[in-house]
Formats: sequence, C-alpha cells, structure tokens
Amino acid sequence: MRTAAAIATGVLALPCASLAADLPLKARAAKTVYDWTGFYVGGHFGYGDAGFGPGTNPLPLQGAGLPHSATGLTGGYQLGYNRQLANRVVLGVEADATFTSPLDFPAHERAPAPFNTTIDYVGTVRGRLGYAFDRFMPFVTGGFAWGHTHINVNDADGVTELSPVGHYQTGWTAGLGLEFAVSGNWSAKAEYDYVALSRRTYDLGTFGMANVDVDPRIHLFKLGLNYNFGDTPWMAPVNGKTKLPESGDWNVHAQTTMLPQGYGPIRSPYASPLSLPGRGQFQATWTTTAFLGARLWDGGEFYFNPELAQGSGLNGTLGLAGFSNGEAQKAGAPFPKIRAQRYYLRQTFGLGGEQEEVPDAPNQLAGKRDIDRVTLIVGRFAVGDFFDGNAYAKDPRADFMNWAMWSSAAYDFPADLPGYTRGAVVELNRKDWAVRAGLFQVPDAPNSDVLVFKTGGAVVELEERHSIFDQPGKLRVGTFYNSGNTANYRQVVAIAAANPALDINDITIANQRDRSKYGFYVNLEQQIVKDVGLFARASWNDGQNQILSFTDIDRSVSGGLSIKGSHWGRPDDTIGIGGAVNGLSDAHRDFLAAGGTGLLIGDGRLNYSPERILEAYYAWKLNSWTTMTFDYQFITNPAYNADRGPVSIFSGRLHAEF
Repeated sequence: MRTAAAIATGVLALPCASLAADLPLKARAAKTVYDWTGFYVGGHFGYGDAGFGPGTNPLPLQGAGLPHSATGLTGGYQLGYNRQLANRVVLGVEADATFTSPLDFPAHERAPAPFNTTIDYVGTVRGRLGYAFDRFMPFVTGGFAWGHTHINVNDADGVTELSPVGHYQTGWTAGLGLEFAVSGNWSAKAEYDYVALSRRTYDLGTFGMANVDVDPRIHLFKLGLNYNFGDTPWMAPVNGKTKLPESGDWNVHAQTTMLPQGYGPIRSPYASPLSLPGRGQFQATWTTTAFLGARLWDGGEFYFNPELAQGSGLNGTLGLAGFSNGEAQKAGAPFPKIRAQRYYLRQTFGLGGEQEEVPDAPNQLAGKRDIDRVTLIVGRFAVGDFFDGNAYAKDPRADFMNWAMWSSAAYDFPADLPGYTRGAVVELNRKDWAVRAGLFQVPDAPNSDVLVFKTGGAVVELEERHSIFDQPGKLRVGTFYNSGNTANYRQVVAIAAANPALDINDITIANQRDRSKYGFYVNLEQQIVKDVGLFARASWNDGQNQILSFTDIDRSVSGGLSIKGSHWGRPDDTIGIGGAVNGLSDAHRDFLAAGGTGLLIGDGRLNYSPERILEAYYAWKLNSWTTMTFDYQFITNPAYNADRGPVSIFSGRLHAEF
C-alpha cells in the first residue's frame, strides 16, 4: 500500500509540477534592469544667479515668485548620448543652451545706473559620468562653456536703454545632478551647473565712461525632461516598445513656430516712432513652448507651459491696430527669453449622466468626463484660452495671423506684455450650452508688464451649440468690464488745448487714475458643409478711456471662410480667407489727431478712416507634425490714417508640434 501510495503521489505530482512550471507567477524570473544607453533630447526650466564683477550693475531679471536676479528664471533645451557599461557606469556627452528671463521693470526703476550688464544665454558641451542604480542615475558633469553678455548704456534717467553693446565669451563649466526614468521613454532630472566665462573688457569711452571688465560667474539650477530614443537617433525603439510602461496620469507636448513677415515701401508723408516705417521692413518671431500636464487626483489637473520667445513684430510690434503677427509679443527681444507663461490648476466636478471621451492634447489629459460638469481654473493663463474661442479663427500658429481675425479685437482683455494674466475661471457645461465667467488681474498702467490686484477685469460668456441643416455651429456672446489706471481721452485733449506748451503724452500720464472700460462681443462659427466653415465676430467697447492691455480698437467686425483640402485630395491642408474692419470712438480719434499715442499706434496726427484688413493663407501639411503656411495681408488705412499706406504684408510660418 505504501508503494502504491508513493506511485500515485508521484503520478499526481508530475502534472502539477509541469503546470507550476508553466505559471509565470510561480517561476523565478530574471529582474529587468533599466538601460541608460541611447540618444536623448529634452528641455529644462529653472532658476539662477550670476555675478559679473565689481561695478558692472547687473540688470535685474524676472524671478516670477522668486527674487529677481542676474539670470532670473532660466530655461532651454539639451541633447546628448549615454553609454551604460557592464559595471553600471554610464558615460555620456551632452550639449545644451540656457536662456534668461525678461527685465524686472519695477526693480530696474528702483536702481537706476549709467549702464547695466546682463547675460543673454549660456551654451555648454559637457561630458557626463554617472552610475546606474536601475532607474536612478546620479552623475557629475563638466566641459566647455560659452555665452553672450551685453551692456546697456542708459539715458540720463538711468533706466531707458540707449545703446546695447554685446560680446561672446568662452569658459568652462562643472556640475552634478540626478536623473530618474519616469515612464515610457521619459526621464526627469535635477541638475546644478557652475559656469565661469573669460573676462571681457567693454570699451565705453565713446559714451564718456571708463572701460568695464565683465567677468561672468553663473549658477544654474535646472529641472528637466528627456525623451530617450535608444541607440537609433530620432526614432522610436524597435517595434514601438517603450523602455518603461506608459502613464496616463501625465503628458508632455511641445510646439515651435517661426513666423517671418515683410513688406515693401509704402506711402508715408509723416511718421512717428509708432508708425510703420515707409521704407518697408522684414522681421521674424520664433516661439518654443512645452505643455506639461499632471493628474493630481480625481478631477484635479495641473498644467505648466514654459515658453521661449525671440524676435519682434514689424517695427517692434508697432504701427497697426490689427497687428499682422499673432505670435509677436510687445516684449520682443533679439535673444530668446524664457517665461512661465501658464501655470494653473483645473478642477472638474462631474454632475453625472452622459460622458464624453477627452483625447490627449496640449493642456489636456486623456480620459472621460461628464458632459454636465462644473470646471474651476485658477492660476496664470491667457484669457483667450477659455473665452472667445472659434474653430476657424483662433490660433495664429495654425490659422489666421492678424490680431483682428483670431480675436474679438475690441475686447481689451487683461494681460501683461506677452498676453497673459492671473485669475480664476468657472464654467458650467451642458450638452447644448455653457456659461463661463472669469476674474483677472490687470496691468498697473497701459502696456505694462506688471500685473496687480488693486483693480481687475471680468468677463461673462454664454456659449450656445446648435445645428442648422445637420451642420454644427456655436454662438458665443460675452460682456466684459475692466478697471485700471488709465487716462480719459476727452480730459487729456482739453488740457492739451488749453496748454499748448505741454506735451500731450506727458498730460496723458499725469491724467491716469482708476477708470473703467466695458463692452461686449459676439462670436459665431458655423460649418456649411463637411470641411467648409465660416466665422464671424463683432465687438465694441465704450472708447472713453485708454486701452489698457490689448490693442487700439474700439469697434471691430470680422469674418471669413476656412476650407479643408479634402476637396482637392489634401485633407490636412487648409485655405483661409477673411476680412476685418476696425474703428475708434470719437474721443479716441481726437486724442490721436492731437498727437497722442496709444498702445501700438500714433502717427503724430490723423486723417481718420477705418482700418481695413484682408487676409488669405494656405496651410500646407508637410507631415504628421509639421505645417508650412503662406499668408498675405492687405491693409488699408494702417493705424486708421488715410494718409498712410496701403501696405501688403507677406508672411511665412513654419509650425511643428508633437
């Protein structure tokens, strides 16, 4: 019996042992170790400081919540290659470029000087030596560095820049950091770099000042993200597999847009610095933006968009009320400048019922949400991110470029110089309609880069969704109110008439105090047939006090068509054609005619006529992530002056995104 039992036990054990061997949870598996070998590209954002030597008067740059410093906030991009050895030592090489922030205007005004020194950017090529603890890799780094510094020679007020003088300087860098493989092909890093550049003597003798030695010593603290390609550069890993599992709780997108514009000689019998030059001009802008999103909890999301911007619009973004380049900022610079353009928290409260799919996109995490919902947004953003939307005319990186085409131009939305503000938005969404409202900071004076809480702006918008002959459409109606430090046109003109010896623009500044501006806009988008849609806008403000933030328009109407290329075999291409007419209130006209200047315009006198704009573009899709656009704008009565122009503006646009 014992023998039979032993045989039976053995017979039963054999299939069990075989089954256990086939079960992965029962088998001993070799541990997969993360491999750092491969090419990578990425971006970084951080904060720094610098010294340039005694008597150099460093220019204070924006810290955006942190103290201003000689670098302020910093940001840029990097690329490199790592090779992990069998003993877990990681050898690598990396090149990067780091750019500084714009000027902190209040700090600069508090510390006037005959000249100021600043650094525009730092570039490095470095070796890296690390040790792989699986997904963690501490490293040290060092190598060659270079940078561009310049000195601003100031006017007698010690603030107004007269003449910049710049030089390149070389040197060395050393640092250390920690990198961590997050998910998919993404890794995150924290890094500190010390940069020492060679001393350079600036000759200021032509300005009546002694020579200045600029000896940069720079501290950079960086947080970065890298996308790792593996051993094959610029391609996804074999079979599309990522190094680690993907995560749906965060996403990364990016865009870059280059937009050159130019025009030839125009009629210009008289001009001011705010007029389009009569001889013609060519300018270009370039922006690069990262869109980072993270899901914090159920319904809670955080978004962060650092952006590099370089260049300026025609004539420094001056001379047109309906300005021709939607990428042009009022704070343009010859070298890229980094800003934390958006950082906001979005909380969505679902109300139950039917749900909708949300695709992965910039500033949008994939998932599902209730159609009936309440959404709260708090932070820094552009008012146009959530108001005055339109499927056919809204994004100067993708469709119409002129300011009067992609916005309700008479809405003087609160914004700093690049077009952003801080505030809160609440929205109630239903299937066929939505209502949203916002409260925002306004600049402390017209065309100021400083946002304040003392006064504010508000807007309420109703969005109605409908279908006409089975073709979808939306109608948005908004009303707005701003309170800000502005001058009254009538009062300024009266004081100038009574005191001819006084400059009208000095009177304007003296007349500024807390005043209001209100108005409305109507915005329609309507599909006509598949892949063909029209848009129309009308906007108005009271026109009694200075424009605070956007542009010199008190009345505006615009409209046009957008046609997708499916009708000629290129479904991803788009043709757009539209027009706009901009106007001013009587008080605003009299102010400009008397020699006053606005945010963007002022010829010294005015033969008034409405500003009329025609724009047409063709957006040619080169591949899944790149689009080239050819654009033409014909503008009569630029800056409302029948004595000037007309002007034909030719533009190109190269836009890439992922």
